[in-house]
Amino acid sequence: MADVNYPLTISREDEELVREAAKQVNIKVNAYRKRYPELEKDKLITMVAYQFSVEKLQLMQRNDTAPYAEKVQELTELLDEYLNEK
Repeated sequence: MADVNYPLTISREDEELVREAAKQVNIKVNAYRKRYPELEKDKLITMVAYQFSVEKLQLMQRNDTAPYAEKVQELTELLDEYLNEK
C-alpha cells in the first residue's frame, strides 16, 4: 500500500478482502497524490485513513437501528396494554 510492502499473516479466506482493501487504499492515496503532489506520503496516508473513518461512521449511522427498536418496543407495550384491557 502506498508503495510499501507490509508482511501480513492472514487466513486464506480473508485474502481476497485484504487485497481489495489494499487496492482501495492505493486508489485513494493516488487520488490524493494527484490532487496534492506536494504532500509527503505520511500525510497522504493520514488523509486516506481519515476519509475511510468518516465513511465508516456514516455507514454505522445509516445502520443504527436503535430508534426503530425503541419505537417497536413502544408499540408493543401499547398493543399489550390494549389486549390486556379486552
